[in-house]
Amino acid sequence: MNDRPIRKAVFPVAGMGTRFLPATKANPKEMLPIVDKPLIQYAVEEAVAAGMTQMIFVNGRNKRSIPDHFDKAYELENRLEAKGKYDLLEIVRGIIPDNVVCIYVRQPEPLGLGDAVLCAEPVVGKEPFAVILADDLIDGNGDNCLNQMTRVYEEHRCSVIGVEEVAPSDTDKYGIVKAKQLGPRISRIEDIIEKPKPENAPSTLGVVGRYVLTPGIFDELRRTNHGSGGEVQLTDAIASLLEREQALAYNFDGIRYDCGDKLGYLQATVDYALKHPELADGFWDYIKERFALDSVKAKVRA
Repeated sequence: MNDRPIRKAVFPVAGMGTRFLPATKANPKEMLPIVDKPLIQYAVEEAVAAGMTQMIFVNGRNKRSIPDHFDKAYELENRLEAKGKYDLLEIVRGIIPDNVVCIYVRQPEPLGLGDAVLCAEPVVGKEPFAVILADDLIDGNGDNCLNQMTRVYEEHRCSVIGVEEVAPSDTDKYGIVKAKQLGPRISRIEDIIEKPKPENAPSTLGVVGRYVLTPGIFDELRRTNHGSGGEVQLTDAIASLLEREQALAYNFDGIRYDCGDKLGYLQATVDYALKHPELADGFWDYIKERFALDSVKAKVRA
């Protein structure tokens, strides 16, 4: 049993983001903004709020904008201070707290999520850790998803996998778990299958981009053969881990936006704009006016 607290969060950010080309030709998909913050900042804020202090980014080529975003920007800060824009200066300086450390690891080849997690092993070591996929943006209804999952880990001291109910027709887009209910929102995982066809899916509980893992996952990743898409699948390694350790599925409380998909990205942008402290009222007025105009146009065309 590993009694260490979870201090480290791994962010696999080496993907190409091809679904958003040409926007992601020179800019990582994790840097796409939802209103006024990039996706990766939302992910880091979630980890920080859950008590983690070491942010480990598994990066790829041509992704300098991610470390630049979390680095100190002397010229920008000096200019904002000189112009008396102290509110913006505070925002820039407060992107991460002073006690948080950012560490960058290179993934030499795009060999999948499992390989990306394995690349973080030298930094993670023998500690439990979290994995966050930034393009899964989760609004935790006042209690963020990772915070919920770390509490489950602290009680059970085993790997915890974030899941949600998915449409039966969509099981081939997710890792799907077969699980036995233990309590509200918590199940013991009996099996996990990567992207099964609907007729072969053991349930409709789909794995989403939140994991709390024990260090035992690294041995399983080393033994895992290349699976779906020729990549090292994290779900395959978790399935192997089940032979040695218990793992739990946690059906988190919150709303997930698939920001790796254009429609999900737009939905997140609208919902987050509607609750933005500076923009909500004006944006809502625009939405009401826009829908009213469309209704008139529809009646005229009819």
